[in-house]
Amino acid sequence: MKSLLWLVLATALVANVATSVFMTGVPQLVANLVSGLVTIGAGVGLYLTRGTRAAS
Repeated sequence: MKSLLWLVLATALVANVATSVFMTGVPQLVANLVSGLVTIGAGVGLYLTRGTRAAS
């Protein structure tokens, strides 16, 4: 599960950069919004699936 979330996160970040470089106007805005939401979702998913650490 974590591997898939890391893959989705990395893909969404690359897609966000690519849309900023290669697109303009409303399609760029929509693509950036979608990739941003996917990035936030993957980040939250990774945060929720983190392991517990022992206190040192």
